[in-house]
Amino acid sequence: MTRYDVAIAGAGIAGASLAAAIAPHARVLLLEAEDMPGYHATGRSAAFWSETYGGPLIQPLTTASGIALQAGGYLEPLGSLHIGRAGDEVAVEAMLAEFAASGVPLERVDPAGHVPGLRPEWTVGLLEPTCAYIDVARLHGDYLAIAKRNGAALVTSAALESAERQGANWTIRSPAGRFAADILVDAAGAWADGVAGRAGVPPLGVQPYRRTMVQLRTDPLVPEGLPHVAAIDGSFYFKPEAGGRLWLSPHDEIATDPCDAQPEEIDVAVAIDRFEQAVDWRVATVERRWAGLRSFAPDRLPVYGFDPAAPGFFWCAGQGGFGIQTAPAAAAMAASLVLGRAPDGDAAAIDPRRYAPERFR
Repeated sequence: MTRYDVAIAGAGIAGASLAAAIAPHARVLLLEAEDMPGYHATGRSAAFWSETYGGPLIQPLTTASGIALQAGGYLEPLGSLHIGRAGDEVAVEAMLAEFAASGVPLERVDPAGHVPGLRPEWTVGLLEPTCAYIDVARLHGDYLAIAKRNGAALVTSAALESAERQGANWTIRSPAGRFAADILVDAAGAWADGVAGRAGVPPLGVQPYRRTMVQLRTDPLVPEGLPHVAAIDGSFYFKPEAGGRLWLSPHDEIATDPCDAQPEEIDVAVAIDRFEQAVDWRVATVERRWAGLRSFAPDRLPVYGFDPAAPGFFWCAGQGGFGIQTAPAAAAMAASLVLGRAPDGDAAAIDPRRYAPERFR
């Protein structure tokens, strides 16, 4: 039975980024339930970076991560336009107030000047120019490669079946074999509470939700320079993609058990209906549709830290839909907690206590 300093359950963006941050300092095992990492959530991301996405308590992680993502060439300019009708002025004022002290640039604009064909009732616009495309596949792959170069072992088709604390170590059982580790990290996304239960740790209430995405072509074609467009009431968003395509989501959150999420026809229809209520473009072709999982803790903030009731058990869960855009700073912060070191770099100014599991215990 091979022994490691840290075993991480889950090799999506959360587990991979944490493994990359820890591997230079400790022996790391990365256990992935599927036969390839990032299958359920990371690989089905909407792939944009937005400082307002997730709210003001997520923004510090996003903004700090943006420095590393920009330096690594993972971001490309996009911009985001939050649109609303006349009755949405209250929501606009609330958003401006929420981010007033954050340094995130938000500018009132006429939305019709940024979205050709926008229907006339959409009169409210708030421009977020820093929003960007993010190269999710390369970022995830680079984290796995960094971890491997620094000695981390990735084992796939290795769902955690059980874990037992014996003295100062965990004994972990999986279909790929038995392993021992001083610290067990739960980075299992939608399966986080299940992994905790199989380790004898009380769950936190991490709930998976299904999110639907549709790739389509429109008539007329998507105009050049179109930003990411989001309804300020949270009812839809869409963004341009290569080849004149558009990615559209009804911004749905359908509670579900952990699973291989599949899109429902009703959710695709809702997305298209909301889109056609926003612009006068015709949906010419629906090329593909998919669904992914987003997982939230009860207060919708991520959870990073050792469980106060379970020695050696570390939570890295509940990243919702913002796990990719916050990965660099979140991984640096979480690694400092796992290793018992002071955080450095862009994560040094972030207070990890707001994300600690103690708040649920």
